[in-house]
Amino acid sequence: MNPDASTLWRRPRWALAVLLACLGMVGPFSIDTYLPAFSGIATSIGATPVEMQQTLSAYLFGFAVMNLFHGALSDSLGRRPVVLWGVAVFTLASAGCALSSHIGPLVFFRALQGMAAGAGIVVSRAVIRDMFPPADAQRVMSQVTIYFGIAPAIAPLVGGLLFVHISWQAIFWFLSAIGAALWIANHRLLPESLHPSQRQPLNLRHLFRGYAELGGSGQFLALALAAGVPFNGMFLYVLSAPVFLGEHLGLPPQHFFVLFLITIAGIMGGAFLSGRLAGRMPAKQQVNLGFAIMAVVSLLNLALNLAFGASAWWAMWPIGLYCFGWALMVPVVTLMALDQAPDRRGMASSLQACIGSVSSGLVAGLMAPWVMHSTLALAVGAVVLMGTGLIAWHWVEARLA
Repeated sequence: MNPDASTLWRRPRWALAVLLACLGMVGPFSIDTYLPAFSGIATSIGATPVEMQQTLSAYLFGFAVMNLFHGALSDSLGRRPVVLWGVAVFTLASAGCALSSHIGPLVFFRALQGMAAGAGIVVSRAVIRDMFPPADAQRVMSQVTIYFGIAPAIAPLVGGLLFVHISWQAIFWFLSAIGAALWIANHRLLPESLHPSQRQPLNLRHLFRGYAELGGSGQFLALALAAGVPFNGMFLYVLSAPVFLGEHLGLPPQHFFVLFLITIAGIMGGAFLSGRLAGRMPAKQQVNLGFAIMAVVSLLNLALNLAFGASAWWAMWPIGLYCFGWALMVPVVTLMALDQAPDRRGMASSLQACIGSVSSGLVAGLMAPWVMHSTLALAVGAVVLMGTGLIAWHWVEARLA
């Protein structure tokens, strides 16, 4: 923690949470705004559905690879420069997507978007732990999750309206405008939270040795999997939204936001409760409660899909309840993972984000195309992803002090 943390931010704590959440919003906005326009983009540039799915995979793998460096760069150069450069590149990459007329350039600029978008997410976590002790950090992390939840709720609505009333290119120009506004806001407001005495020399050999040591820690890897993989139980439905909502539930693109409203209500509710429980409920107990909710809801969703045909009146509610359980436990697990490397939290945040992004990329590129054409297969996939995280948590729970 920065010894001068109390002097770095004079405004209300919620205002810092809003600023950091806006950095985290870049990621979901980059995905959710263009999902309603999937078929329209494919028709416009002559791409197949499989090729369009690769625009998601390229984004997620670009996000994962560059995440290995965002945190380390912020440990060496400071938090502010990495955020500002990341947001600037994201802004330019969004403009490149808008100007793309073929699938090749679109995939390239989507990968560049992903590489840049991770800077805000990774560094914002490190900023929180730089400035607050554990209980307060959990409260701020929960506030960030609440505000962060607004983006996926409104992104598909905005994307659907821009696509229907203007064009699919307008979606990426909108993202570019968001990037420009974020750059200005962070240039004016974001404090440098890394104390000069805590900066680490940027040495690639030392960096990869640190990653090898941290990656060799079973506790860290289990915590990263416990936080990141269950998220994909919900993300699988987001990735499959054009088919799940459009074909299985018969909803038009401008109504896709209903799913996101439900899921984000779950995320915001779980994150709010997580913040209220900080310092009141033991951390392990809170994580167990979150996983219990996800497990029960996942199995209920599977049973409903076995018993009934998919219908809009019930098929989306289990996803929202699942999100409630995930948001209840993820702030706690994230902080546990960062505290595995207290001297290099930027690096720990990078590796954690990388692991989560790789899992999301695999789900986007491999699992989602395979299961999206069956609601039962989607439900089974969600159970598998939740179960993977649950196994990782139970393995590490007994080993944590």
